[in-house]
Amino acid sequence: MEHWFEKRRKIKVLDIAYRQITLALDTVNDLERSVKAASTGDKDATRRIINRLFEVEEEIDNLRRKVFEELTRGSLKSKDREDIMHLVKRLDVMADHVKDSARNILVLIGYEIPREIWDAYIDMADRVVKCASILRQSLKELSRNPHEARQISLKVEDEEGRVDEKYIEIKSLFLKFGDKMNPSVLLILRDLVESMEEVADTCADTADYVRVLTVSFK
Repeated sequence: MEHWFEKRRKIKVLDIAYRQITLALDTVNDLERSVKAASTGDKDATRRIINRLFEVEEEIDNLRRKVFEELTRGSLKSKDREDIMHLVKRLDVMADHVKDSARNILVLIGYEIPREIWDAYIDMADRVVKCASILRQSLKELSRNPHEARQISLKVEDEEGRVDEKYIEIKSLFLKFGDKMNPSVLLILRDLVESMEEVADTCADTADYVRVLTVSFK
């Protein structure tokens, strides 16, 4: 009986964590939309999308606190509690990197940036969205099909590798266009590509914790 309650307490926590990753994924989608809007020079749309992203990020913080509160109840094993806390913290870090990316985009609004660079950022944002989407699928399966969750989580690293490829390509574009651009704009663009790459890295880190959790759900 005690094991029954423990397992369901764990699933309840994961349900809250899944809502958190759903919202975190929403911020990644909004990040992609903001890159596209900024690339067309649509200042109003860019600001509107980013403001919505910031509001969602606050809700993600609230869900993180709910998970931590839930973990203090019941009789979860300390190892399970620690693993879930790590998972939730990584999701929160991912949302923070998305927010950092959005801030950089806000600073870049209105500045002249070559079309080739914007296109590369759009492509990178699309790859980051795919990376986060696969992570979401993995977490969704965690409580009902741990084996499937583990298999899906392995695909996150593949997508993260594709983001890294685009990261290197964008760095090469800085060399190509560097002598034609405002050095300050280049610095912000560098910060943007770094923070976007961190989003994908954090997805991969979170997928590692998903695999750890699948062991206790077998």
